[in-house]
Amino acid sequence: MSFIAARLGRVKQSPSIVMSQRARDLKAAGRDVISLSAGEPDFDTPDNIKEAAIRAIRAGDTKYTPVDGTVALKAAICAKFKRENGLDYKPSQVTVGTGGKQVIYNAFMATLDDGDEVVVPAPYWVSYPDMAVISGGTPVFVNCPQNNGFKMLPQDLDAAITPKTKWLILNTPSNPTGAAYTTRDLRAIADVLLKHPHVWILTDDMYEHLVYDDFKFATIAEVEPKLYERTLTMNGVSKAYCMTGWRIGYAAGPETLIKAIGKVQGQSTSGPASMSQAASVEALNGPQGFIAANNKIYLQRRDLVVEQLNRAKGLVCHKPEGAFYVYPSIAGCIGKKTPQGKMIANDEDFVNYILETEGVAAVHGAAFGLSPHFRVSYATSTALLEDACKRIQRACAALV
Repeated sequence: MSFIAARLGRVKQSPSIVMSQRARDLKAAGRDVISLSAGEPDFDTPDNIKEAAIRAIRAGDTKYTPVDGTVALKAAICAKFKRENGLDYKPSQVTVGTGGKQVIYNAFMATLDDGDEVVVPAPYWVSYPDMAVISGGTPVFVNCPQNNGFKMLPQDLDAAITPKTKWLILNTPSNPTGAAYTTRDLRAIADVLLKHPHVWILTDDMYEHLVYDDFKFATIAEVEPKLYERTLTMNGVSKAYCMTGWRIGYAAGPETLIKAIGKVQGQSTSGPASMSQAASVEALNGPQGFIAANNKIYLQRRDLVVEQLNRAKGLVCHKPEGAFYVYPSIAGCIGKKTPQGKMIANDEDFVNYILETEGVAAVHGAAFGLSPHFRVSYATSTALLEDACKRIQRACAALV
């Protein structure tokens, strides 16, 4: 009999973490590797945010905090939701976790019973399905192909909902595609959800501020107030504020759900780090101008990567509305052979090929539930992106 729980056999390791570690290992071994696999800003945390943490440490703010967030951070989160999203929440409706991932995991652990279904638009962030599975739920996938801009059509959502559906996960802008839903898109999705009052909505808005070309972000409880009582609106400081290592995510929703999430957190990690919460108060309340400055650079990088990857033989790269990812199709490379005589049968073969031959690390599309694609993160320097794109072009040109 195995000592390891059977349910863990249904859970995969995060492919993006695996590829990032593989790239680090190759670099440590002396290989020239450019990693485009991690979803992490290359910009440093702004100094005012760092200083807030340092002040907190020096003031002795290094003790346990309330399980689901400090009073000051919850107040800052409520102010953020009101200011930026037009949503009114009380502190008792807010939960703070060690990253957005924990908030989602807590929500699933607090609500899913065996057999409950979670609708997951595909391509999806790699952790959604496995967090549903480990919590006893069943992921139900809705394909969102490139010809639909990687966005879910209302009729496809409607077809996926059953009496067992408990949650819909809605991630906009998306990891891995960068696709973002317009207010009109969300209105159509909301109309479907209004027909199914038993379905709750978990919005992953982590990339809210990373949008381009005058795109206007909206979240579904803002678009349709009738869904407010059925929505957990999740966000965090990791991406826009360049605070991935600080590990702070948060969400707001109905008090009953927030209390249940707090019960799960109270028996797992308890409260997030005190100094990280102090830094997050400054992030949300302090100067925001650096976000627009960073976005100008991200926009330039996005346009560079899209243009250069579309020059690669066999690739077609859609231009996304937000985040810092592109999700090119490799359909034109399937069935071709490498100079070493190995056939490219799928997108995992392709990413292994460009890593082995050109030292470019990316994540294969099957990890995100939609092939044949691969994900490229452009949250790295322009010089490295230019070099990486040339390497990918060279690898594609060598296929026969």
